[in-house]
Amino acid sequence: MAPIKDQWYEALKPEFDKPYYKSLYDRVSAEYNSDFTIYPPADDIFNAFDFTPLDKVKCVILGQDPYHEPNQAHGLCFSVKPEVAVPPSLVNIYKELHDDLGCYIPNNGYLEKWARQGVLMLNTVLTVRAHQANSHKDIGWEKFTDAAIRVLNEVDRPIVFILWGAPAQKKESMLNNPKHLILKAPHPSPLSSYRGFFGSRPFSQTNRFLEENGIEPIDWQIENI
Repeated sequence: MAPIKDQWYEALKPEFDKPYYKSLYDRVSAEYNSDFTIYPPADDIFNAFDFTPLDKVKCVILGQDPYHEPNQAHGLCFSVKPEVAVPPSLVNIYKELHDDLGCYIPNNGYLEKWARQGVLMLNTVLTVRAHQANSHKDIGWEKFTDAAIRVLNEVDRPIVFILWGAPAQKKESMLNNPKHLILKAPHPSPLSSYRGFFGSRPFSQTNRFLEENGIEPIDWQIENI
């Protein structure tokens, strides 16, 4: 695994010496060295942290675990590489973004632009076996990403937490800093998006909150390639 760097490394350093993390590291390393195909590529596991330094975080979007089909996952939740078909959940995210802010629906699902502006695109589990959703659940990643969420909760500046679906919303109990804004809605998956995801307007709410607190809003438009 490529190491976490800089501010995130310092903030999460206590985790690296805990027994669960040593077990997690050994398990994940063994998986990458096995006959299984593991996503994302090992060098991309911590891209969410690399693309969005701790002092730049304005907004957090929590996903579950990486996409598990070829060439999709690259370390940012809901995002796929530019040449890959846009997955159904992201199709629905784009529909809501269009209805909320009028952004056109782009021809790709590459969300690095969001991450570079301060949107931490964090899955709660950071690796997965090919074709096996949730296959790396409960091996230790949740403890590690919970530690990252606790770090963010303690940040002394306003941050928006966007919690889509029940697994993400379970993290709400960790978020008790009154400076932060929590936005909840059903998951954008086609199975649940019509239960209240559509019409939840998370993008305009996020920008309004940031502007009210003197923080530059996010340009949510993903451009065509």
